[in-house]
Amino acid sequence: MKKVVVASLLAVASMASVAGPLMAQTQVNLGSNAQATSGGVQMSPAEYKAYNDAISQTTPQTKAPALEQYLTAYPQSSVKASVLEQLMLAYAGFDPTKTLDAADRLLQVDPNNLRALTFEVYFRKQQADQTTDPTAKQTALDLAASFAQKGLAVTTKPADMSDADFAKVKDAATPVFDGAIAAAALNKKDTATAITDYKAELTSVPVAQTQTPGPLLQDTFILGQAYYQSTPPDYVNCTWYATRAAVFAPEPYKSQMLPLAKFCYKKYHGGDDGYDAVTAAVQTNLVPPADFKIKPAPSNGKLKVMSRKITSARNISSKVVRKSTKGKSTKNRKASPKQKKTVTKKSASKPVRASSMPTLPSSCTTIRTCRCSSTMAILTPCRMPARRASMD
Repeated sequence: MKKVVVASLLAVASMASVAGPLMAQTQVNLGSNAQATSGGVQMSPAEYKAYNDAISQTTPQTKAPALEQYLTAYPQSSVKASVLEQLMLAYAGFDPTKTLDAADRLLQVDPNNLRALTFEVYFRKQQADQTTDPTAKQTALDLAASFAQKGLAVTTKPADMSDADFAKVKDAATPVFDGAIAAAALNKKDTATAITDYKAELTSVPVAQTQTPGPLLQDTFILGQAYYQSTPPDYVNCTWYATRAAVFAPEPYKSQMLPLAKFCYKKYHGGDDGYDAVTAAVQTNLVPPADFKIKPAPSNGKLKVMSRKITSARNISSKVVRKSTKGKSTKNRKASPKQKKTVTKKSASKPVRASSMPTLPSSCTTIRTCRCSSTMAILTPCRMPARRASMD
């Protein structure tokens, strides 16, 4: 029998991007687990060789099948938990589905394994992000959130892990857990929970990590969206977090984030003047400082008061103008050439009075016996024969 010391490997696990094309591939550093277990494990020469051959593989693609072969040959191995953890880490480099399968098997052996819980949360949330069916999406998010809640509840380190390594694992896992809980809450319109957990996620890491393209910068923008979707909308915090995300995001994502930031600012302020001050402030602060304020636009009541004041001022001005022109005689006003022309035309169109009719010509002896033209200006002489004397 040979005595071996079992070392559990926790290397840097390569993970695919979170939340779509905004993020380049990122890594979640879960710390290192290079310490040996207390005491030793007795193995037969055959098992020892199989175990040693498996963990000695240099690439994830060759290590994973070797570890699977070992577990198949020795299902009740004393180092089963350690081998499953290494298997999970190997699969994490190239196969998310098999990573989750290994994590499930590891949690059956070690329910409080922080690394397994972290992979469960990360990859199940990734699956939810790729799901288009609303019901299936919420189910996947809730499942990721349930693993996250279990992970946050783990406070006791394993016996074979140092305090420093446990702290590293916990620090790296906490923002992953908070982000998953927030995403599940926001998807079902629970903005209060989403805001709480997104803020917990961002404040659990060094500020510099929130300024580089990655899941934290993405969640900074989503936090702004959560404030916007609140009832009533919180336009100030929406402006802050959406602007901060846009400031540090590369193109084309910067241009996609700015519209929400500016919309919330204009909605609260009433215009885009002064927005540059917000852009400057977010570059040096993760959360709004205590003295950060945006001047609100005038309320409807104030606008009505201002409108009445403007109307009153106009009325006073009109009265002053009318008073200054009242009493001035219009007789002394000289008619313009146009006015004179109009007066002349009106005079010509008036009917001629009887007193102004011309005198009857001498040929019209009497008006009764003359027939004159209907035209008053020219009288046609009468040409009537003389009347004969009447016969007795």
